[in-house]
Amino acid sequence: MGERKELGRIQKASFGWGGYQDVMIGLTFTLGGDSWGVTDHRGMWGTARTDSCKWTEESRLIQLGEVCMWLRDILKAAKKADVAQLPGTPIEATFDGNTLKSWRVLTEVL
Repeated sequence: MGERKELGRIQKASFGWGGYQDVMIGLTFTLGGDSWGVTDHRGMWGTARTDSCKWTEESRLIQLGEVCMWLRDILKAAKKADVAQLPGTPIEATFDGNTLKSWRVLTEVL
C-alpha cells in the first residue's frame, strides 16, 4: 500500500493509564480525520518491577522523561499550555499501509 499522509485533528489527549492492557503510564492521543481514526500511546510500564522484567528503573525513568519532552514539543508547536487544551489541534499523520508511522502538529495553519 505504501506511505500516505492524512490530515486530521487531535480528538482526545490524556495523561494516565493506557497502552498495552492499560498497565502503562503515559500520554494517549486519539487522532482522526474524515474517514480515519487511530490511538497513539507513549509511555512505560506503570506496574511494579520484578526480576523477570527486561527494563530497569533507570530505563523507565529515562523513557518517561522522553515522553514529557515529547509533550513539551507538541505543546510548543500547538501553542498550548496544557494537555487538556490539545483536542481540536490540526495534525498531519503519516501511515505505512494502515500503521501509524508518525504525526505532527500542523504549525502552518495555527
